[in-house]
This record gives sequence, C-alpha cells and structure tokens, in this order.
Amino acid sequence: MATTSTTGSTLLQPLSNAVQLPSTQVNFVVCQLFALLAAIWFRTYLHSSKTSSFIRHVVATLLGLYLALFCFGWYALHFLVQSGISYCIMIIIGVENMHTYCFVFALGYLTVCQITRVYIFDYGQYSADFSGPMMIITQKITSLAYEIHDGMFRKDEELTPSQRGLAVRRMPSLLEYLSYNCNFMGILAGPLCSYKDYITFIEGRSYHMTQSGEHGKEEIQYEKTEPSPNLAVIQKLLVCGLSLLFHLTISKTLPVAYNIDEHFQATASWPTKVIYLYVSLLAARPKYYFAWTLADAINNAAGFGFRGYDKNGAARWDLISNLRIQQIEMSTSFKMFLDNWNIQTALWLKRVCYERTSLSPTIQTFILSAIWHGVYPGYYLTFLTGVVMTLAARAVRNNFRHHFIEPPQLKLLYDVITWIATQIAISYTVVPFVLLSIKPSFMFYSSWYYSLHSASILVLLLFPVKKTQRGKNTHENVQLSRSKKFDERENSLGQNSFSTTNNVCNQNQEIASRHSSLKQ
Repeated sequence: MATTSTTGSTLLQPLSNAVQLPSTQVNFVVCQLFALLAAIWFRTYLHSSKTSSFIRHVVATLLGLYLALFCFGWYALHFLVQSGISYCIMIIIGVENMHTYCFVFALGYLTVCQITRVYIFDYGQYSADFSGPMMIITQKITSLAYEIHDGMFRKDEELTPSQRGLAVRRMPSLLEYLSYNCNFMGILAGPLCSYKDYITFIEGRSYHMTQSGEHGKEEIQYEKTEPSPNLAVIQKLLVCGLSLLFHLTISKTLPVAYNIDEHFQATASWPTKVIYLYVSLLAARPKYYFAWTLADAINNAAGFGFRGYDKNGAARWDLISNLRIQQIEMSTSFKMFLDNWNIQTALWLKRVCYERTSLSPTIQTFILSAIWHGVYPGYYLTFLTGVVMTLAARAVRNNFRHHFIEPPQLKLLYDVITWIATQIAISYTVVPFVLLSIKPSFMFYSSWYYSLHSASILVLLLFPVKKTQRGKNTHENVQLSRSKKFDERENSLGQNSFSTTNNVCNQNQEIASRHSSLKQ
C-alpha cells in the first residue's frame, strides 16, 4: 500500500507534478478510474448469481474504504465515525425519533468538518477534500433514517406514494449500513441512491420485473434477461472525456472571477458583460459534468443503475443519474434547470425537507441546501438569491405562460426569450457560489446594480404566486394499492424486496410531484 498522510497518498505525486494539478485532484481521478475497473470486475466475478450478498457487501465496503484512505489519508476515518455513530443512534433512539437525531447529528458533524477544513486549512481551495464524500454520506444517513421511520413507525395512510415506495420495513445490519454508505462505487462522488435500490442491486433482484396492467389494476411478475450496461458506460465515458477536455482547455481561459475585474467592468459594454457572464458560467460546468457522469458510469459498470426498459424495449441506465446535460443547457425556466441539475440532491432535499415541512418549504429547502453545501458565504448568497429567483420565476410562469402556448410560432418566441432570461438568471445567481467569498460576490452584484434582485422582488409584488400542493398525485390510490401489494411480497420474503419497475413508478411519481411542487 502506498504511503499516506492526512491528505492522502503521495504515490502519484510525480504524475501530479507532470500534469500541474493538485495531488488531491489527481488521486481522485485515478481512484475513480480504478473504481471503474473494479466495477467491471465486480460485475463479472462477483455477480449476484455467483456469490452471496454477504461477500458482495464485504468487498464493496473494503474497496470503498481503501479508495477513501488513498484519496484522503486518515481523514477517511471521519466516514466511519459519522456512519458508526449514526448507526448507534438508530439502534438506541428507536424508530420514532431516530430520523430527527440522525439528521441533526449527521448534518452537524458535516458542518463541523467543513468549518475545520475551510477556516483552518485551505480557504478558497476547490481541491478534492474529505468533506465531499461526507456530503454524500450525510445524504444517505438522513435519507435512510427517514425511510426507516416511514416504514417502521408511520402508518401507510400518512405517507405520500413516493414515501411508501421508499419505506424500509426492517433495520439494516451494520454490514449493510456500511456497504450502503461506503461502497467503492459511490464513496468518492456518489451519487445518492435509495437504500432499497442499493440492496436490490446487491441481492441481484434488479431484473425481477413487474408489468402493470391498464390503469394499474393488475400486475404480472416475470424475469428479464439481465441487460448489458456496456453501451451506456461507453457513452458516459465519451461525455466524460469531452467534459474533461473542455475543462482543461477552454474553461481556464474564461474565469468567472473576470466578471469583477476592474478594467473589464470599466471598459466593457453591457452586452459584453451579459455575454461573458453566461459564457464564463457555461465554462464552469464541465468539471461537474465530468465528475458526476464518471460516477454514474462506475455504478453502471458494476450493474447498478438499471431503471427498466423504455417503450421500444431499450434498457435505461439512468436510475441514479445526477444530471441531464442537454436539458440543462436548453433550460427555458428555473424549474427546468433545477430539475436536471444535481438530480439526486434535489430529490434528497424534497424527501427530507420540502415535503415534510408546512412553513415556507421553499425557503427552508434552500437554507438546508446552503448548509449542506458548506460554510462559504458565497453559498448562502447564491441560495438566498435562488429563493427570490425561484419564486419570481414561478410567478411569471403561472401568470404568462398559458398565453403563449398557441400558435407554435408564438410558443417558439416565448421559448427563445425564456431561454435567454433563464440562462442569464442562473448565471447571475450562481456567481457567488463560484467566487466563495462575500466581498467579491457583493462586488459582482453591485456592478450589476442588483438589477435581477430588484426585478424579482418587483415581480413578486406585482403578480400573485399560486400555492402548490405537495405530495399529492392523481394516481395516489393506484400507487397505494401497488405499495400494499409490494409490502405483502416483501414480508413474505422476509427481506427488503424492491423490483426495478416499481422503482420506476416511484421515481416517475417523484419527478411528477417535484414538477408540481417546484412549478414556477
């Protein structure tokens, strides 16, 4: 094993020097590439048809912990400490209040680690750091705590359809818990997945399909041949390659900080400022495209992420995908952008916050998102601005969109205008997220005279915002029937059985509910 310190292995230091990148970033990329190869080996030689779930859990956990130790040195112990204490809380506190205690502890532990890293070690550094994986583990800890609370304490009629589908009906073992939190496929970059989906994958039940009859009145159990993820993995690796190339070449020539350059602000015309704002934030996105798409490809290579088949019979490997690049870049509304960016985090925020609070859910959700992301002031400026932007965009959409549906030429004009407005608003909102510090963030907003803040507040004063219903769906009765049938099958098996097609139904409902709740 390579020598490690508190900041990770030094084995790849020569490579880091050669490519002129921080060693933490080089360690991260190399470990993810190793995880990709390990995922192929895992699917080939430790397939669920060839070995037991116990072995798969053990190997996935040990590989994950090794990668964490290689990347982050002994800081990786935080992953075990956070997971271990959370598991003890679950066991000691009990199902009635465990979700609250786990939420407070996991988020508090994460925040303390972020404060320590930011204000003691490397303020302003974007290098891969141990708090990144802890953010994913925090999501998993809190999600599972709520899912167990829903499944073992609350009554079915108290749950939304998506909550019933995700509810966990038995306490996981310590091995299952560590495997879920620290497996090699997702420990470095996620993405978040539900506990049921992960256990289904480990136990090899992803391909036991359920076909629903018309109107959901009948269900037919059958098995499908396990689809190959190879094509999906290759396509995602191509996206990774292009994103990395773009980041290493073009992105560095278009720094976001140039938006607050004194000479640029003094000499550039307003059209130039607007165009550069958009282009610089566009150039900042490929690094996220690279990291999230590679993480998705790793999970797919291991056989995890199969969502079912589309209407043409083609396999879909987007169960835990974290972004949809085309929809992001072509977004014509704030809602559309949020629906397709960091998808699993948006679903986590909805499941643990938005649909569980009655007082200002939008504001509370943005505040939770800011706390979870970290302690840089820029994060809070971005998310507080995001609250105003989201509410204003919702008001505009509700009051004007229906006037531009027909004819097609009018709708096209509306789409072009809203695309321009959305891209400028998104770029304006996230500048502090990139700049991090409060002084340069206010320098940027003041250079724009806080124009979009003022416009958003004016919109909210002039136009009504329709209240949205959360957790409601016209198919709730059908979903409740399916959920009860599923629970009967689960109890008869004595374990957490969760078919992929049922998960597809739940995910589709999750998206439909989220579209309603975030409607702008």
